[in-house]
Amino acid sequence: MVMDIKSFAKKRGYLFWYVKDPEKLSKESIIEHVLNYGDWKDFRELVAILGVDEIAEIFRKQAEKERNNYRPKIKNYFEMYFNEYAPRGLK
Repeated sequence: MVMDIKSFAKKRGYLFWYVKDPEKLSKESIIEHVLNYGDWKDFRELVAILGVDEIAEIFRKQAEKERNNYRPKIKNYFEMYFNEYAPRGLK
């Protein structure tokens, strides 16, 4: 059974160590934390919950901003990953 995004966040306190109630985080914040600080297992479970296309869409909106919270190597990696596995314009 696949859990929902809020349960996913609650289960992963190590990604949100400074947040009092991770279940109250937005979907965008949860994605940002997983991509920046999570491991591959966290990412794959997030994909199972939201789907790669939705994650890619949210990531691109965040990463295209002049100021964003993605580290350069993380941003580069996921730009390449999503270009391969969730190309734009194929919906």
